[in-house]
Amino acid sequence: MNRKWWKESVVYQIYPASFMDSDGDGIGDLQGIISKLPYIKDLGIDVVWLCPIYTSPNHDNGYDISDYRGIMKQFGTMEDFDELLNKAHDMGIKIIMDLVVNHTSDEHPWFIESRSSADNPKRDYYIWRKGKNGGPPNNWESYFSGSVWKYDETTDEYYMHLYTEHQPDLNWKNEQMISEIDEMVRWWLDKGIDGFRFDAIAHIVKAEGLPDAPDPNHLPYVRAYTLFSNLEKVHTLLHNLNEVLEDYDIMTVGETSGLGPEQALNYIGDKRKELNMVFQFEHMQLDSAAGGTGKWKLMSWNLLDLKNVMSKWQTVLHGKGWNANYLCNHDQPRSVSRFGNDKEYRVESAKMLAAFLLTLEGTPYIFQGEEIGMTNPQFPSIKGYRDVETLNYYKQALESSTPLNAIMESIWKKSRDNSRTPMQWDDTPNAGFTEGEPWLGVNSNYPKVNVQHAIRDEHSILHFYRNLISLRKQYDVFVYGAYKLLLPLDPDLYVYTRTLEDEKLLVILNFFERTPVFELPEELKAQAPELLLSNYEVEHDDINSFSLRPYEARIYRMK
Repeated sequence: MNRKWWKESVVYQIYPASFMDSDGDGIGDLQGIISKLPYIKDLGIDVVWLCPIYTSPNHDNGYDISDYRGIMKQFGTMEDFDELLNKAHDMGIKIIMDLVVNHTSDEHPWFIESRSSADNPKRDYYIWRKGKNGGPPNNWESYFSGSVWKYDETTDEYYMHLYTEHQPDLNWKNEQMISEIDEMVRWWLDKGIDGFRFDAIAHIVKAEGLPDAPDPNHLPYVRAYTLFSNLEKVHTLLHNLNEVLEDYDIMTVGETSGLGPEQALNYIGDKRKELNMVFQFEHMQLDSAAGGTGKWKLMSWNLLDLKNVMSKWQTVLHGKGWNANYLCNHDQPRSVSRFGNDKEYRVESAKMLAAFLLTLEGTPYIFQGEEIGMTNPQFPSIKGYRDVETLNYYKQALESSTPLNAIMESIWKKSRDNSRTPMQWDDTPNAGFTEGEPWLGVNSNYPKVNVQHAIRDEHSILHFYRNLISLRKQYDVFVYGAYKLLLPLDPDLYVYTRTLEDEKLLVILNFFERTPVFELPEELKAQAPELLLSNYEVEHDDINSFSLRPYEARIYRMK
């Protein structure tokens, strides 16, 4: 089975600004996280992934780092971090950091030096080019719209930024810069952290010569994914970085958009010596149109497509690599609002999605609030939103005469702020998150949807998560069992088995509010079923044939 602690772990992702505020300034902080460690422990969590807490001017919520070895003042101090690390470790909880090495902040000392003159020793730490034909060096489009190039008067050149103009891309051809990154990574690992999530790691290598992207539609700028994503030299650089990482017993996960499972094995194959696992995006794009602004063009997702994507990742990686499973994170909408029903069947569908997440092969990642069924907030106007990507889309869509109601409909469904609203702890003002004015509005449903309410209700989503995590720790088949899809063409039911030697799980999930009938396949009829968990009361358990209720989930152990 090639046992590893990070395969057997359940990860809880914390977005620090929105988790818990200890000092009343409206922004979550490290002391707030420390105060909630017992809650995290009670849930059954093994690893906490912290979104960036480094010193940052916060143009992109901490993903623009100005000091890799400092803590953002609004989050606390390095002493607070050390306290968090020690107390988490005392409770048996590991901490992994979110590390951004594709780019820095434009306020990082490296970039301040780099832009000061064309012959500065740190000039080549970043990607600088002369303009072309009176404009940018090429036609690549930024993730947040517009050109990836920003003109800088000081030296009459442009610097590259795949994200905001405040996030200049590092030049991974510069050996001295790489050496400084290695040294910084070792510094954090020596401090005792338990691993890294590498942000945008697939983009650290750009196409040789930085050529224009094909532009058949004559657009001003073009999304040039193939020219800066998953290029071959990324693997050389990661292999070299791994020479630092392998000195420590840690876990690593990379953010790698734009690849399938076969390509993923180039990052995570057991013999590659690069990363332990990667986040894939194929299931996150099932409700998006193709193209640059495709995220905002609303489409319905299809269960057959979801089954196809997830089954592909489950089977191709089995025995060769390891999956990182998630349905929601800081960049994605709330899972119950996207894949479930966040109104009439919020509780049932959130439990069903939990059963899905926790029974796949791979390490499950739970995003804060997912365990209580938090939903997209649907703020009435753009004034409620803070996310730079959302604000840029709103401005661009207005300029292209998109109707306001259509713009807001897209934002309500797809904005990154949907998952960034403050954690809902109780029914007191601001959901118990802060005594001040929260940096981002609290979802109006907090009087009903909150941790305090969930703890008191033995049938809550929270208790369902606890039970699932407990089962995962009890039975190796949850972790190491091979996945096999059943009923691949059923439009309502997602059914699969997990098999490890003579142990087998049968997972039956109804993804909609329809009531389809499940018929037990012949191959399973000789085995005695034991119902481990369900999100409805099961009184007459005839597994051979039964009608499922809306969003019903059942997990059987077949003996």
